[in-house]
Amino acid sequence: MSVQDSSRRNAWLKPAAVAVAAFAFSFSLVPLYRIACEKVFGIRLEQGPGQVRQAGAVPQSRTVTVQFDGSVNSRLPWSFEPAQLTMQVVPGQLNEAVYYARNEADRPIVGSAVPSVAPARASGHFTKTECFCFTAQTLQPGETREMPVRFIVDPDLPADVKTITLSYTFYKNDALTARLGAAGAASTPHSAP
Repeated sequence: MSVQDSSRRNAWLKPAAVAVAAFAFSFSLVPLYRIACEKVFGIRLEQGPGQVRQAGAVPQSRTVTVQFDGSVNSRLPWSFEPAQLTMQVVPGQLNEAVYYARNEADRPIVGSAVPSVAPARASGHFTKTECFCFTAQTLQPGETREMPVRFIVDPDLPADVKTITLSYTFYKNDALTARLGAAGAASTPHSAP
């Protein structure tokens, strides 16, 4: 075999080896994806379309009572309350609760909500996926706003915890309210002297 024949064979051999390696790698991605979902993100991918559930979660009849509480700091002229006081939830399922806030003042005010979960040992098993508490809220004078919170109670919640209380306290955000007032004053036309 000549050197030229050997070099032609190597010219085809390298791309063929790369193609075989890429093909094998693409098939290994499915189990790697499944492992990443289960171990890293806690999602178990079942066989069949649309069958995704939390890893380790099995259909269960256990329910947990979630109580809702809302209050405002005395410096904030708002009313704030949950739409319902309790909810029965199944651990591992996504739930939504709603709170209502109303600005009772005659000017726009910015408020920030601080959440708490009781008992304390349940807080690590209570995950908010969407919450009005993630950002400051601006309410115009007399404005009422519906404020949803979406949450999941972890299936690993200790079995003796039967009730969880989700509580929010709204505080006046002085810095943002002052900026809002300054911006409003700057946009008000001034009369000539």
